[in-house]
Amino acid sequence: MSVLTRSSLESSPLADLHVLAAELGVDGFRRLRKGDLVQAVLEAQPGGAPAEEVLEQGATDEDTPKPRTRRRGGRSRTGATRDADPDEKEPAAVAGAPADDETAPAPGGDRPSRARRSRGGRNRGGATEDHAGREDSRSRDEPAGDGGDEALVTGVVELLGNGSGFLRVSPPEPSDDDVYISAAQVRRCELVSGDQLAGPVRAPRRSERYPSLIRIDTINDRPADEVAEGTPWDELACAFPAERFALGAEDPTLKAIEWLTPIGRGSRVTITGGPRAGKTEALRRLAGALATQEDLDVSLVYVGVRPEELREAPEGIAPVAALGLGVSPDAQGQAVERAIDAAKRVAARGGQAVVLIDSLAAVPVPVARKALAAARAIVDGGSLTVIATAPDALGGETTVIALDATLTSTGRLPSLDLVGSGTLRPELLVGEAGAEAIASARAAALG
Repeated sequence: MSVLTRSSLESSPLADLHVLAAELGVDGFRRLRKGDLVQAVLEAQPGGAPAEEVLEQGATDEDTPKPRTRRRGGRSRTGATRDADPDEKEPAAVAGAPADDETAPAPGGDRPSRARRSRGGRNRGGATEDHAGREDSRSRDEPAGDGGDEALVTGVVELLGNGSGFLRVSPPEPSDDDVYISAAQVRRCELVSGDQLAGPVRAPRRSERYPSLIRIDTINDRPADEVAEGTPWDELACAFPAERFALGAEDPTLKAIEWLTPIGRGSRVTITGGPRAGKTEALRRLAGALATQEDLDVSLVYVGVRPEELREAPEGIAPVAALGLGVSPDAQGQAVERAIDAAKRVAARGGQAVVLIDSLAAVPVPVARKALAAARAIVDGGSLTVIATAPDALGGETTVIALDATLTSTGRLPSLDLVGSGTLRPELLVGEAGAEAIASARAAALG
């Protein structure tokens, strides 16, 4: 067994420390904090705590497979730490096999496949097999393949709720030939559902059901390094929205929005008004109209809504997050940030993304402003449009849609408050004649 040092153990993931503690027979290791667990492992290894020296790479290095030996009782003598340098773990997970704490999900992509059990209900590392977040120790010790006969595959990404995904080789239907993509690879290359990938795969290990992607060579026919290392979002050149969304709806409120407070690709929009002004209904009708446009990637986010409304959504669109009004503001803010980050990746690659949020009322103000500020029309590129409901305008919007609770409650539609509403540079969206018509309508409302 390689000599273990304190510094190398402290830089190792907790799951690896649990594997090593199980192999060394440390009692009650699951209840120990990381610092106490490191000390217990040092004391339990043969010879006790060593002098500080560099930890050799364990037998889990997939590029240099090593034979496994056993002590009495069937425990493995291989080292449990995967890498002495914590900075090398993430790139290895992207360029190579799935991350240490991930196994390929079962058919249909709903949950990870459970590793085979040895007699007595324990795996070969001596620890119970169903420990959350840890791969079977056998798959850690097996080589990823000989590396000289890599099979290449192409397909379309489909992400799962746990952050990992599959490369569908015959999209959109799942098949036994689909390839597992680890969450580390998804994060590193900022993958989104619908991306087309190409790269080599390895055959499934004994504890896995699907083949796994070794590395990502191309994303949407571009080198993966070039896509993953693009210009930071906030540094992308942007311009005022100049392409209006044609809603084509018969609803009077949507018609008024389309022509009197036009929304363009890349707009920052808030729908404001008091209680029962119809903000939620207006947003959902907008979502339904936008979801019918094939070139748009539309995401609907429910945060802080009434429990009865959590399952209500326009046909053809499902919320990417659905949190009731009893959920904490921080959790609401995290859901909004995840949706915005995914939409940024779509827009950065030339797509047209729209995120609709109901509501920003309880989201922390810095998070709400950051989400709204993410919207932009990228010069010679894609766009991200953010449309959110809020009690009041946050500032920085390109379009404000103010609704009148009195008009809504009395059924006088459209319920648009023209005086409180407005769009910056409307002539870019509806032309000079359209901008003059908007000004005339507002003047009439004031008179």
